[in-house]
Amino acid sequence: MGSYAKGRWPSVSSRPGESEPAGMARSAALLLWAQAFGLTAAQPVQLALDPPWSPVFTGETVTLTCRPPPAAPRGPTAWFLDGSFWRQTESDRLAVSRNQPGSQSYQCRRDGSALSRPVTLGFAYAWLVLQAPALPLLEGDALLLRCRGWRDGRLRHVRFWRDGADVSPRPAGAELLLPSVQRGDGGRYRCTATIQHLLERNEESEEVSVSVQELFSTPALSLGGSAEPLEGSTLALSCVTHLNPLRPNTVLQHLFYRDGAILAGPEGSPEYRLPAVGLADSGVYSCEVQTDTASVRKHSAPIAIVVRRVPVSGVALEVQPRGGQLVQGECLVLSCSVAAGTGPISFSWHREGSAQALARSPRYEIAAAQPGDSGRYHCSASNGLAPARSPGVQVTVVVPVAGATIAVEGTEPALTAGESLNLSCSVQAGTAPVAFAWLHNGHQLPAASGPLLALEAVRPAHAGTYQCVASNQLNPQRVFRVRSQLLALSVTARPDAAVAAGVSVSLLVLLAATAALGWHLRRRRRAEAAGARGRGRRPLSPSLPRDPAAHPGPSAPPSPAGEDSAVLYSNVRPGALAAEDVLYSTITIKQRDTDGPAGPSLAQQESPITYMVLPGARRGAAATQHGRLPSDSYENVPLP
Repeated sequence: MGSYAKGRWPSVSSRPGESEPAGMARSAALLLWAQAFGLTAAQPVQLALDPPWSPVFTGETVTLTCRPPPAAPRGPTAWFLDGSFWRQTESDRLAVSRNQPGSQSYQCRRDGSALSRPVTLGFAYAWLVLQAPALPLLEGDALLLRCRGWRDGRLRHVRFWRDGADVSPRPAGAELLLPSVQRGDGGRYRCTATIQHLLERNEESEEVSVSVQELFSTPALSLGGSAEPLEGSTLALSCVTHLNPLRPNTVLQHLFYRDGAILAGPEGSPEYRLPAVGLADSGVYSCEVQTDTASVRKHSAPIAIVVRRVPVSGVALEVQPRGGQLVQGECLVLSCSVAAGTGPISFSWHREGSAQALARSPRYEIAAAQPGDSGRYHCSASNGLAPARSPGVQVTVVVPVAGATIAVEGTEPALTAGESLNLSCSVQAGTAPVAFAWLHNGHQLPAASGPLLALEAVRPAHAGTYQCVASNQLNPQRVFRVRSQLLALSVTARPDAAVAAGVSVSLLVLLAATAALGWHLRRRRRAEAAGARGRGRRPLSPSLPRDPAAHPGPSAPPSPAGEDSAVLYSNVRPGALAAEDVLYSTITIKQRDTDGPAGPSLAQQESPITYMVLPGARRGAAATQHGRLPSDSYENVPLP
């Protein structure tokens, strides 16, 4: 025991006859020292042990080293035992030893720094001990366990046990080395061996609790948004983990997986970003964090990400020509577009009244539109979700008017004055509404519109050429017109009316002359009879002109005195005669007063005779040249 009282841990490799397991122990000790000093450099204040084992045998010396941060000022070191201030030294090192079995907790602090983490050091008084690293173990560290006998007695048949299970190495030796411990390597360890110290004896060490801390926490995959992002949006993934404060400067690498396949990594950044996700990016995502040597690897829990398509919206329809109005035979082009929506978008075209889709593309074209293509159109767009529909557009295919014809209704276009005639206009082709206009001798009839022209009681002025003009329009800028053939209309005078007028005039003249002659004869006989009765015969008044057309003046001269009767002529002439004026002449026969017996007055017995000449100035040669005969009429009218 005195050899250990000097505080120096014997080097296994320096002793003669060192075995291979002893060399491995030396390497493991160096590794533990490297971990201890690396830990020291990483922390503000770190307490290290030399040798780094616990427990040690009573009487052995262990050197404690308090390492401050690199930039901390040098100064005295305060030491704490079991949580209480123990002593202060100018040096950062302190040798400790104990002659009684037991364990103690040590801490240190330098000026301007925080208190170090506690380190427990055990002292044993036994034939056989199991030594483990005194400093905390982290995942990935090397774990060296040594089964050691009192005063380094020779051991045979060494076995290692963890939680009752044999974990001895092959080949068996006094050391058990685990190059990279994991959390599952922790537990309660012990060893058994045959120790030879004067006599051989089988011994069993006390159990040592080995705890392995996390180097970093199990990573968690964090999403920068929803687990159901819309197609085309950005997907940001973060692999979040936390390093153990004992190793804050450990370099970690990150990997990202989708459905078990690596998407990115290993890389130092814990972020992974997809600028625009698609449906193919749906899947189960996870991440993994590992050390640069891959000695420690941890996988996150998976997250299911389902990429949703952006619903189709803002469906718009464009039509060429603008307004959807076109002439038969022109090209119709309909285009469908969407304002929003992701993924493959399908289109379909529909016309009101049609059950089947007309086409399934974003563009629908009719090379030569026909009237049957008229109607209300719309398009629908869908990306697998509910379809969206565009507003409707009305398409009108106009057929220009063509083949205008005039039909005669009722009689032939050769008329006699006074007859009626209807003309109708029709077209062979043309989209309604069709407007009609009528031309007479090339001039439009302002009062005539519509397909029917009615001519009632035609006159010679109605004669001439007639034509109808039919028109329809696509818009105010495109008007279509077509003219019918010319129709010639003739109007002649009625011959039966002229003959009847001539006969009536002659008959009236004859009747008037006969009446006048008969009246004269009766008058003469009465006068002679009266003279024979005693007063004698009186001569008639001299003959007066009988031509009423003569202009006798306002009145004919009175009969001479002594005559029984008188024939009076008077012309009734209204001012200056015009072409159509009528000249009237009145013949009045008047009874004279006599001394003889009273008798009936001739004025009461006969009516005056009025002679009328028609049509005034057109008589004679002028009337004959115009194809008309002079008309004379006679009428007996009573005088007041």
